[in-house]
Amino acid sequence: MTRSRPSPPPGPMSGHEAIVSRRTIRQYLARPIDREALRRLVDAGRLAPSAANLQPLEFVVVDEPEVRDKVFPALKWAAYIHPNGDPKPGQEPQAYVVVLVNSKIREKMYEYDVGAAVEAMAVSAWSEGIGSCWLISIDRDKVQAALGVPPHYRIDSVLALGYPAETSTVEEMKDSVRYWKNPDGSFHVPKRAHRDVCHFNAF
Repeated sequence: MTRSRPSPPPGPMSGHEAIVSRRTIRQYLARPIDREALRRLVDAGRLAPSAANLQPLEFVVVDEPEVRDKVFPALKWAAYIHPNGDPKPGQEPQAYVVVLVNSKIREKMYEYDVGAAVEAMAVSAWSEGIGSCWLISIDRDKVQAALGVPPHYRIDSVLALGYPAETSTVEEMKDSVRYWKNPDGSFHVPKRAHRDVCHFNAF
């Protein structure tokens, strides 16, 4: 079986190019991520839009190997093709950003903030050649215990990060939303066509 080639790190790009070229990555090179790069992407999440500017989100960055090893078993990957979408041994994420919601600030309707912050972080990461995977199927009790998260914080989701060791390609959606993996290991992700979702001035 031929292994897919890693996606090349993107060169300089516009904001639009970074957004539309970003794909979910689940196989990573064993290459550490500089902590300053992690600080930059969290800053992108911090400055994302927040409803009523309440800013209920906080972030735990996990980059030490022994802590990563505690977080990884709490995560579930690529349900459509499980277990083929799980990171292979040696291709696990090199860092995580755990997204927390401070319930003393906001107890509901925080999902908009989370979506904006995670997209901002994923795009910021990709602009530096770092792939990501947004995970919401997680064992929150395990993550809370591993990181010592106080009880008044909700663990919403986890953004897994690493330099890509796989490729992911967009395909026009035909009959199914289910993504698939070729024998060479490359991902293919169906997306609705632009003409099917964009309406000008009236539906």
